[in-house]
Amino acid sequence: MFDRLKAWAKRIKRDGVTLWFASRHPAVPWLAKALAVFVVAYALSPIDLIPDFVPVLGYLDDVVLLPALIWAAIRLIPAPVLGECREQADHWMSQQGRKPTSQVGALLIVAIWIGASLALWQWLIKPWLGS
Repeated sequence: MFDRLKAWAKRIKRDGVTLWFASRHPAVPWLAKALAVFVVAYALSPIDLIPDFVPVLGYLDDVVLLPALIWAAIRLIPAPVLGECREQADHWMSQQGRKPTSQVGALLIVAIWIGASLALWQWLIKPWLGS
């Protein structure tokens, strides 16, 4: 059981990098590219949308949300292109020994947190203060 989970996690990690290559491939449909860019920005961001220290929810995005998004994006990519991008991902990961990081993804997560904070202020806190 543990070996199967370990292999699954390795495939998810590889497919995250695969989407990184697929987002740049000219034969990938625009919807798949858009989803791939979003997933890659989120998956490779050094900042989580829900921090891991938040009980249960912190790991929920890593265990449920991210694999579901990767699965959806992979399904939109044509099989020959997917195979090519997986080969590129395997080669890149064997050369680098790690997954890439996304500064754009980090900025996206920070922007979401700022937007959520401003919305919280506008709808909950500001009316309560009577302003």
